[in-house]
Amino acid sequence: MIRVLTVDDQAVFRDVARALVQMTPGFEVVGESADGESAVELAREVDPDLVIVDERMTGIDGIETARRMSAEEPDAVIVLVSSADVQSLAAEAGASGVAAVLRKHWLTPRLLRGLWIAHRRR
Repeated sequence: MIRVLTVDDQAVFRDVARALVQMTPGFEVVGESADGESAVELAREVDPDLVIVDERMTGIDGIETARRMSAEEPDAVIVLVSSADVQSLAAEAGASGVAAVLRKHWLTPRLLRGLWIAHRRR
């Protein structure tokens, strides 16, 4: 099973992300967090394979969360999601250990599986 951690300060998106992961064969949610600080701590405990992180959150934002996570969990595939324009985030996010930057509404089970295949642990 591919272990997924979702991070978003909006409960509604965490619910959607959980449902999406549950609909994806071979994937399971191992944790959810409403902010970056607790997500970094939770990642230490649950050792996720894939992390879906919202770009805009209260406290530390998604890019800083990804930076901290990738330093501590270098094998995790980190996907930054946003409801805003993702083009402007790509360069900064890539330098933070992010594998992909996507609009939230683009996420589907098929895309989630494709991201994993393209960026999985070697």
